[in-house]
Amino acid sequence: MKAIADTGFIVAFKNRTDEHHRWAVDVARQIEAPALTCEAVLSEAAFHLSSSEPVLTLMDVGLLKVAFQAGENIEKLRDLAVRYADRQADFADLCLIRMSELYPRHIVVTVDEEDFRVYRRNKREAIPLLCPPGK
Repeated sequence: MKAIADTGFIVAFKNRTDEHHRWAVDVARQIEAPALTCEAVLSEAAFHLSSSEPVLTLMDVGLLKVAFQAGENIEKLRDLAVRYADRQADFADLCLIRMSELYPRHIVVTVDEEDFRVYRRNKREAIPLLCPPGK
């Protein structure tokens, strides 16, 4: 499967004590590498993991690839920020919503089901998601 990786998936994959670690490892086996992501997600993941090294390693081994330039998508990101102001969508989420528009055959892999079930790509389309069971 072609995937777009969110922060929670990366953190769960690298942190063996994370409640979603086994799920993330299983998902990683199913992904057609590399999973696409954005620099905002990588920054969040490095923060949550207390180190940039695990994130850089995932890029180095080809599991993750940055495939988004925020500077080329400012207008769309601003529109999304206004649309989801009531949810206080963070920058990484806005980038992933936009990436889902740019890569419509990719599924967003996230533990943040609550927000991503509300977000829409192209204003009305549900974003295809892969989330941990029971979320």
